[in-house]
Amino acid sequence: MYQDVSLGQSSERFTRNEDCCLSVRVAQDPDEHARNLTGWKQQYDQLSRGQFLGSLTELRLDKTQIFKETTSHTIRQSCVIPKNSVWFGIPKSGGDSFIGRNRITDDMIALRPDGDEFKLLTPDSFEILGVVVEKDVLVRYAREMEQVELDPALAQGEVLRIGIKYKDDLCRFMLQVLAESQRNTALHLHAASRNALRDALLTRLLGLFSQQVKPYSMPTLNINHYRVVAGIRDYIIANRDHAITVPDLCRQFCVSRRTLQYCFQEVLGMPPAAYLRTIRLNGARRDLRNTASCHATVQDIAAAWGFWHLSQFASDYKDLFGELPSASLRARSL
Repeated sequence: MYQDVSLGQSSERFTRNEDCCLSVRVAQDPDEHARNLTGWKQQYDQLSRGQFLGSLTELRLDKTQIFKETTSHTIRQSCVIPKNSVWFGIPKSGGDSFIGRNRITDDMIALRPDGDEFKLLTPDSFEILGVVVEKDVLVRYAREMEQVELDPALAQGEVLRIGIKYKDDLCRFMLQVLAESQRNTALHLHAASRNALRDALLTRLLGLFSQQVKPYSMPTLNINHYRVVAGIRDYIIANRDHAITVPDLCRQFCVSRRTLQYCFQEVLGMPPAAYLRTIRLNGARRDLRNTASCHATVQDIAAAWGFWHLSQFASDYKDLFGELPSASLRARSL
């Protein structure tokens, strides 16, 4: 048996949205638990004694799957991930685990492109976070954002040593995403917030390969930092009603994230992400104070402007404008 845990009044909206679905399920049978993970072909064999209990929190977001899985007993898993995908498995607690013959130590994650079946051995009281991304999306993102070729790094093995600190940071981020997805229902309804969340995730995944990737051959450009920033400012002004992101700028201007960083630091004294966040905060403020706006709540306005973490949005907004978003919204009626 499994139980779909109610997410309140917005649960039906999640189900109807083809681009996004959030589910929380509990199972008392290992194989039924294995079947709860969307798109995977799995078989779980329970190796330790006692009544099994497993839980799965899964967020399917456009072409990305994020999940947290807990299992109560030692399990031998046979797994096949969805086609044309890459799986990142981040054990969070529960002792030693193995993928094939490789032990996943505290400073490692598991990594598996699609293909043949693979085996996992997980201990009692185990918790793992997982991300599945379409391979084409990840490879294209690496080329556009960092101008690196990712295919060789993906083929290097089933485990990737990333360091305890980076692993902990990645775990915190993913748990934050899953928690915010349950609290902030507007996140799933606006393409801007979904895109911002996807970009934040892809950036972190790409950072896992910082020591493995090699430069990707791109046409050499004679870049004038001031000219780049001026062109970007014109582009942002012309699209001021859209939640422009750093990946959007990389694609539009054919430059890497690193090049954008150099340009903005030299010309404006701030990173491009901070500049874009300021522009989006100003756009959100206009919507909050505009009586003609079609958005009626802080949550909805934040998501429409690409802010997927509501409390962080409120904190950044107050830092910039000296008041909370709710205060700006109340000003509509004054």
